[in-house]
Amino acid sequence: MPDEVSAPSGAATGGAKAMGVLDRQHQGEAASTLQFIDPAGKPVRLADFAGKPVLLNLWATWCAPCVAEMPTLDALAARLDGKVTVLAVSQDLEGAAKVDPFFKNAQFRALKPYRDPQAALSIAYQANLPTTILYDASGHEVWRMLGGMDWAGPQAAVLVAEAK
Repeated sequence: MPDEVSAPSGAATGGAKAMGVLDRQHQGEAASTLQFIDPAGKPVRLADFAGKPVLLNLWATWCAPCVAEMPTLDALAARLDGKVTVLAVSQDLEGAAKVDPFFKNAQFRALKPYRDPQAALSIAYQANLPTTILYDASGHEVWRMLGGMDWAGPQAAVLVAEAK
């Protein structure tokens, strides 16, 4: 049964505290083999990041809860550098035209602009945005967070520590 977890304040409801839902129904499933685009414009797959845990965040520039959680996701990515790969994969159909200016303006320290301009990942996962999926080092799902989350908070630290 999914658990409710606190998300960033105002992430989805204009100031009221939003809630993400922790979903473990897909635990153990293999990561998608679909391609997406790395910051250099080259196609990659989740398997290319095998060997350490991966936190995959599906987001878009037009998604208010996505944008609200990005600074905390960046803080988490900086803190986990070398231990967990954090991939923020934009589902914006306009690709780099939307994502690159967003990243330039945001000045993230650790996040890089990955793109999926066909939104193939969110379609394959039947995911509303934001959705974040934790994979273990062997590429198997641990859990997914459906909705926004304070990724810099203590609850996120506990959840991400489940990755092996």
